[in-house]
Amino acid sequence: MDEPQTTSGDLELLHAAREQPDAFGEFYRRHAASVERWIRARTPDMTIAADLTAETFAQALVGLGRFRGASDEAARAWIYGIARNLVRRYHRRGRVELETCRRLGLHFDHDLDELAVIESQIDAEILASELSRAMDALPDTQRQALQLRVVDEMDYGEAAALMGTSEQNARIRVSRALKTLLLRLQGTTP
Repeated sequence: MDEPQTTSGDLELLHAAREQPDAFGEFYRRHAASVERWIRARTPDMTIAADLTAETFAQALVGLGRFRGASDEAARAWIYGIARNLVRRYHRRGRVELETCRRLGLHFDHDLDELAVIESQIDAEILASELSRAMDALPDTQRQALQLRVVDEMDYGEAAALMGTSEQNARIRVSRALKTLLLRLQGTTP
């Protein structure tokens, strides 16, 4: 059985998955983390998010024949639509239903330590993205000061010399940059 090309689009993967299980595996690898991250933002804990993610992809696998999309965007919308419906059902009924996972014989015991690591990675990934946007919005002098002092771990004297300013001014720039970042990350843009 031929393996799917990793350069295949999502649409091609879903069509190929009807006959090639590896194609669905590739689709899963591409989207499982982002779907789980999306679900996690709408559910109370990582265990529920993991269960709903598993059920989302189980339902997609079983329902491949019903997928009628004509683009990569439609393929992604389809998987998120399944996830959205499962999250709604979870909130309406107050419990996760894993009917399709059970039909496929998928049973899992959650390793809470492993789930905690995954959750911290998801949180770090989200925070890194937010931090990067907040850093990009800083004035050049503050961003440079923060880069030299915090990222490059220079002392204030070295950073000031590279920026062509006084050590006191370097301290002020770093302080202002950190305050601005904190406010932006808290959602209270200065």
